[in-house]
Amino acid sequence: MIYGLDVGGTKTEIAIFDRNLNKVDSWRIATPKLNYPLFLSALTDMVLEADRKFDVVGSLGVGMVGVIDSMGRSLSANVPCANGKLIADDLTKLLQRPVAISNDTRCFALSEAAGGAGEGYARMFGAIIGTGAAGGLCVNGELYKSANGIAGEYGHHPIGAHIQQKYKLPILSCGCGLVGCLEKYISGPGLAYLYGFFSEKENATAHECIEAYRKKEPIAIKAFSCYMDILGSSFASLVMDYDPDVIVIGGGISQLDEVLLTLPSAIRPHLFRGVNIPVIVRAKFGDSSGVRGAAILGSQLCN
Repeated sequence: MIYGLDVGGTKTEIAIFDRNLNKVDSWRIATPKLNYPLFLSALTDMVLEADRKFDVVGSLGVGMVGVIDSMGRSLSANVPCANGKLIADDLTKLLQRPVAISNDTRCFALSEAAGGAGEGYARMFGAIIGTGAAGGLCVNGELYKSANGIAGEYGHHPIGAHIQQKYKLPILSCGCGLVGCLEKYISGPGLAYLYGFFSEKENATAHECIEAYRKKEPIAIKAFSCYMDILGSSFASLVMDYDPDVIVIGGGISQLDEVLLTLPSAIRPHLFRGVNIPVIVRAKFGDSSGVRGAAILGSQLCN
């Protein structure tokens, strides 16, 4: 059996797969965010429970929210107790087995490259557009590993000056410590922010924006058009950085038909003439893709 752990800022999920990557079980707990020994204990208990349940010692991969640097250290605003910690090393000692770890969005990309919507493409980029905005590159079905472990963090490129000035948008500070990050504008909360900015409505939500857009309300149309312009610009940068054959999108925003259908035309104005826009498709495994990718990562370590 192969196990995947998907560690988020709110919930941690373990999923158990057989060797053919058929999911046979899964469950979730609340993520301990402030106490590192408690955090390790919770993850260890989940794995040992899976061992007992299936009478095996399963391989383990972990998808972690935030960045895993070149030394294996975690940097996560959502799970502060894990910052600077060598999670994989510590779990290896506690569980007495090899443990692989990567950023959760990189695990998403790996999952979609291996049997998912990106299978069969030489170069695929998996992009999450949800609570945050990040992704990963896979080449010939294998996750690209960069020097600092940050390749794919497209949400932390800065918003283009021409777009910021075009819509007279404020430059927003990001939780990563930088300013003007695209994630603040193209994530789900980013869409909500833009709708609130243009409508001068407090506590606006992305759902409200989409509902108003579908009713053809002018302010919502303006907010959504701005959103797609920024998203198109960010994906054009992906094309110029990685030149993928396919981009697989996941996360809550990816479920909006308006986004999937409009994205190619939103990318075009931000690319050189003659550059082909890659195929853009939804993830095959949806919300389960990250934990599936973590399991694949763990199984690769043991092979």
